[in-house]
Amino acid sequence: MTEPAVDRMTLPRDGAVDEPSKTPEVAASASPVSHLSTSSSVDPRVEALVNDLIGRVADKWTMLILDLLAEKGELRFSQIGREIGTISQKMLTQTLRQMERDGLVRRTIHPVIPPRVDYRLTTLGLGLGEAFCGVWLWAEANLAAVDEARRRFDAAKTG
Repeated sequence: MTEPAVDRMTLPRDGAVDEPSKTPEVAASASPVSHLSTSSSVDPRVEALVNDLIGRVADKWTMLILDLLAEKGELRFSQIGREIGTISQKMLTQTLRQMERDGLVRRTIHPVIPPRVDYRLTTLGLGLGEAFCGVWLWAEANLAAVDEARRRFDAAKTG
């Protein structure tokens, strides 16, 4: 037996989306990312880099390490692991290696015993962190709205 289709989004009777003065059509046309659609004028190498970096920063470990190093500066491998807390040594190693390969962190090996390895953000890493700072700001500003949307969705799904 199949369940009847349920309309997941219901608009208020006045047609407002999030802002009272905007209809769904106006809201869609005013999208700040509408200019980001791929076109033939986009260099495929740039597109590939953007896709790769989005995948990388979408990885929670990369974002956490970017944020940590931006806040604390240069840290030892073990300090990064302790500060993040829930990351395995293997995952920390893999993430830092990929970040180093991408030019986001600089790894410094000190010739001492026991070996000491420090990591710090490069200019590229700082720039990427600043670019994604907007995600944190958006999340802070929209936390209640996202929680409410999830609550409504879950209630409709179970109700």
